[in-house]
Amino acid sequence: MGSATGKAPPSPGALTEGERDRFADLMEAVALHKDKAAYGELFAYYGPRVKAYLMRLGADNALAEELAQDVMVTVWRKADLFDRTQASVSTWLFRVARNKRIDAIRRTTKPELDPNDPLLLPSAPPAADSLITGAERDHLVRAAIVDLPEEQRQLLHQAFYDGLSHREIAEQTGTPLGTVKSRLRLAFLKLRSKLDSPD
Repeated sequence: MGSATGKAPPSPGALTEGERDRFADLMEAVALHKDKAAYGELFAYYGPRVKAYLMRLGADNALAEELAQDVMVTVWRKADLFDRTQASVSTWLFRVARNKRIDAIRRTTKPELDPNDPLLLPSAPPAADSLITGAERDHLVRAAIVDLPEEQRQLLHQAFYDGLSHREIAEQTGTPLGTVKSRLRLAFLKLRSKLDSPD
């Protein structure tokens, strides 16, 4: 498996099949019974290895320590998400570690907001004539939306009034993402056609 820096995680192949099964049993004990002894054994073995892997991904010592602790907390809280038929404990843990490293990179690369940025300043109060124009436009838009097929109206409502992303709409409705996008595009075309030449 690749990583945020192109480096593969440590190979779980160093463990024997019996050891891999034992660690999977420990994960299941944590998942089912919140077994502290099982968790302690997992922590003692994997904690240092996860930290070393995170340092290979470019985290400094302090960040690697913090993220490794976070990964091991995830083991305690979300061990029930582990499925021994899908991956070994090592693979599962290093995937969690990689994702946490990616999240940390994203947090540090987000630009700071400039409070003096014109886009962040409140806009000037609208002129009275623009309020009238805005109200007329809103009325036209609402009237045009009413004429759309029910499924397109619903999608527009979810996208603009509920603020859902295309992917979130797809997940909520069980509709393929491509279908959601094409239906929204069709709805926009119909709206534009009506608004460009209102009756």
